[in-house]
Amino acid sequence: MSRDIIVALQSANLELFRDIFTSLFASIPYNNYVKNSAGEYEGYYASVFYTYLTACGLHIIAEDVTSAGRIDLTILIGDKVYILEFKVGNSDALTQIKDKDYAKKYLSDDKEIYLVGINFDRESRNISSFEWEKSTP
Repeated sequence: MSRDIIVALQSANLELFRDIFTSLFASIPYNNYVKNSAGEYEGYYASVFYTYLTACGLHIIAEDVTSAGRIDLTILIGDKVYILEFKVGNSDALTQIKDKDYAKKYLSDDKEIYLVGINFDRESRNISSFEWEKSTP
């Protein structure tokens, strides 16, 4: 799957990227959540993404600081930058990226910038919403 992640990101195939992580979260045994509240916290999901993407050898930045706040996770690959925001529940992750203008940090890099908002459901402990768009300068 690590090769598929890299291919998905290099080709901006975010549907494949989403499907890989949906499958990954579905494969985590339910008893990992018994007697703990890990699945209720954004940091848990961000950590799974961070660990998996790092293991794939990708250049990522966790808690990427900007003048307006912190990007949950930035992926730098070839001529592309992916800005990811994670939320548990119904908050609009993609709107936060746009409202805080996180892409501005990477405008001078002359790369395609993709904004990716990912929401997780507390009960299913999986992706409930995956929205993305290509940033325009």
